[in-house]
Amino acid sequence: MFSYSLIIKLFKAAFIVSNMQEILKMAIGIAVLFLGIPIGSYLASITKEELKQGQKWFKIIIIASLAGSAVFLYLRNDWLFFSFAFVALVTSRSLK
Repeated sequence: MFSYSLIIKLFKAAFIVSNMQEILKMAIGIAVLFLGIPIGSYLASITKEELKQGQKWFKIIIIASLAGSAVFLYLRNDWLFFSFAFVALVTSRSLK
């Protein structure tokens, strides 16, 4: 027969593993998000002609991406939050 203390220990272990998985997901998301800085700088350096013409559109993309990331942060959808934040970060590097 199972004792209650064994069941509680199993739940605690599962809770710790679940938290570690969430922390790992967040760490990977943040690392990929920070990769947007050099990627955005690289794209800005190779497309200088287009940057002058598209300033208005870049600002619209940044505002829409920040709004989308705020919505999905509120809805606790991590992957869409990080996707919108990545787009906003890469695009913002073009507005130096």
